[in-house]
Amino acid sequence: MFGVPYREIAPILGRTQDAAKMLASRARGRISSGGGTSPEGPDADPARKRHIVRAFLAASRDGDFDALLAVLHPDAVLRADRTAMRMGAKAEIRGAEGIARQLSGQAQAARPALVDGSAGAAWAAGGELRAVFDFTVVDGVVTAIDIIADPEHVERLDIEFLGRRP
Repeated sequence: MFGVPYREIAPILGRTQDAAKMLASRARGRISSGGGTSPEGPDADPARKRHIVRAFLAASRDGDFDALLAVLHPDAVLRADRTAMRMGAKAEIRGAEGIARQLSGQAQAARPALVDGSAGAAWAAGGELRAVFDFTVVDGVVTAIDIIADPEHVERLDIEFLGRRP
């Protein structure tokens, strides 16, 4: 916003450079989507957000393209950090259809979780937490998903798995 390089912002925030970029991107997305101007605002009702995230995960697992589209805002964005990209995720996908195509049938091992107290999802393999999915929900639809796989960043997050394994 002020032209300060991410490498200078990251230490101030106590985050990696990638995490600082993700925070800035998320903030820009919320501003451009009117995040704080909606009567509901982003993530206003935690129970509703959990329901929407669970519906998203179920639709993804089942490969239900139409159900995915129903919970995604048409201009939704999916972003991945560098570690997630090395694991095969695309850096960014814009639009509900592109995200639905990419994730349809994919969330087999992702589990609903509280991510720093907010509804999200997490993927653990071999007992080790590998990636966290941070959802932004506005007016009842997913507007952004951030895939966080950088081990240092993931380690700083408070993750609480919800429910039983899928």
